[in-house]
Parts: sequence; structure tokens; C-alpha cells
Amino acid sequence: MVGAVVLDRSGLLAGEGYHRVAGQPHAEQEALEAAGELARGGTLYVNLEPCTHPHRQPSCAEAVLKSGVRRVVISMTDPDQRVRGAGVKMLQAAGVEVVLGVQADRAVRLNEFYIKHRLTGRPFVTVKFAMSLDGKIATSSGESRWITGPEARAQSHLLRHAHDAILVGVGTVLADDPELTARVEGSEARQPVRVVLDSQLRTPPTAKVAGPNTLIATTRVGEVGQAETLVLPHSADGRIELGPLLDELGRRGILSVLVEGGATVHASFFAEGVVDKVHAYVAPIVIGGGRAPSPVGGEGIRQLADAIRLREVDTTRIGDDLLITGYLDVHRDS
Repeated sequence: MVGAVVLDRSGLLAGEGYHRVAGQPHAEQEALEAAGELARGGTLYVNLEPCTHPHRQPSCAEAVLKSGVRRVVISMTDPDQRVRGAGVKMLQAAGVEVVLGVQADRAVRLNEFYIKHRLTGRPFVTVKFAMSLDGKIATSSGESRWITGPEARAQSHLLRHAHDAILVGVGTVLADDPELTARVEGSEARQPVRVVLDSQLRTPPTAKVAGPNTLIATTRVGEVGQAETLVLPHSADGRIELGPLLDELGRRGILSVLVEGGATVHASFFAEGVVDKVHAYVAPIVIGGGRAPSPVGGEGIRQLADAIRLREVDTTRIGDDLLITGYLDVHRDS
């Protein structure tokens, strides 16, 4: 997600652009083309370092040099191994003034999916759930529709649309038969890949997810409707190992995964330490009941000092519900 702005010599807006979609001109090229000769002697602002690798002609860094701008303000270097400072060096070697690090924190958050993928080869993992005030995701009978209101549900579809893949466990498929689609106006052309954790291949061929654009991660060889099955290593208790799954998703170009449960799946992701961010929708209702499920299953912790903590926590009111987001804190109290 890259945007660029060009100011002319006198500091007036001369051109702007952004990278619209893969295969389209990059932000710098779009902005410089809009500015034309007004770019000469001016300043280019861009939130990600101009690329140097020959995936297009000219590269963004070459386009910047050709434009004649005298100063480039960049928020952050590109973590892609083909760049990683090469764009900055090329500009500086040609005598262009480079200012690096302006609004770097915001630039990192803007492209957190891309950065995680480029640095680790794995997608950024977001765990999302909706719960009552007393921490329940369903009643003791299993009813869960709907805990949150229509505004929060609409926002959660935008969250789905923002991710490359949605992941659930087979228990969710058997209980709810979800479509796992992003129902957002104008989103028909881009739906996230649906991923189902199903170690024993229990997904029915008639399930709504048993079609194209679905990947069923399993430990058994078999077919499920039109979905693709992916056989992966498993732990001693038969559970799919999440590391190899995330590695494979990363190799397929999936930069982000939205994990939507259920409780056992959430517990596995937290236990293996592969969660990057949490989106928790809290509804102003009380469900009660000792047998009603909570968002994260498993055995849990025995001491509060071992609790998983979030940082950079933010809260947003959505209708009558509250959305709490935060990043996993790798430093726990001792």
C-alpha cells in the first residue's frame, strides 16, 4: 500500500498517485507522470522506498532520477530482499537529497502484512472473535448468531476483505456451514482464500466451503468437493502443525490470514506463538453458563504472569458493540 505526492519548486502540489493493484504503475511513477515537468527541482514524498529491481521499466528509482526531483522524503526502506536500501543508495549516489524515516511508525502499520511476509516468508496472522461481556462466544447449546449487532458484523466483513485468507477449524464448518466470504459492495472480484484446518478430513463435500478458492489443510490424502487438499505434518496428538501451513501460505503469495476460530483453533495459534494481532468484538450482553464456550479454548495458563498480553491497544465503538484491537506483546512479565 504505497502513495506518493510531488511538490514543485515552490512547494505547491504538482502530482499524486498510489499503487492501485498488482501489475499497475507504482505510486511514484503515477505521481511523477501527473506532475510532468513540474517535478523537476521539486520534492517527492513516498511512504515506501522506491524499488530498484527490474520488474518494470524503468524501476521506480530510475523514474525518480529521470524526473529531475531534487529531494525525496521516504517513510521507510523496503523490506523486500531485492531492495532493502538499494533505492536510497541509488538516489543518493546521483546527488538527490534523501530524507528517511518520516512517519516511519505509521508506514510500518500501513504495510504490516507486506512487511511480515517479506521478512519471514509467512503471512501476518490476525485472530478475530466476537464475545459477550462475560467472555462467551456462544450459548451452552451452541447458538452464536448473532452476538454482535449489524454494524459490527458489517465491519467484520471489511476486515475479511482486507485479508488474503480466512481460516477456521472443521468444527466451525460442521456446526455452522459458513460461506467464509467477504460480503462487501464491489468485492465480487476479490474474495479471500478460504482455509479449513481439518486433520481427519471431516469436511462434507456438500459444505459451502467445499468449492473453488478453498484450501483444506489435513493430515490425510483425499478429496473434498472442488476444494484443494493440502497434506501437512502433524504433532503427536494429531493436530496440524501451523508452522508448515503458514510457510506454504506464504509461498503461495498470501500476505495475511484472518483466523476466525473456533476456540480450539484460536488456542493452537496462541500456543504456537504465531499470532500477530487480535480483533475482539465485545457485545453488551451477558450469556452466562459454565459450559458456554469462550474465544480461546485449551488448558489455558495457570499463572497470570504467563498471560498473553497485547500492546498498542485501541478501542472503537461500533454501534452498541466495542472493538478492541492490539498486537501480541512478545515480552511477558516474569
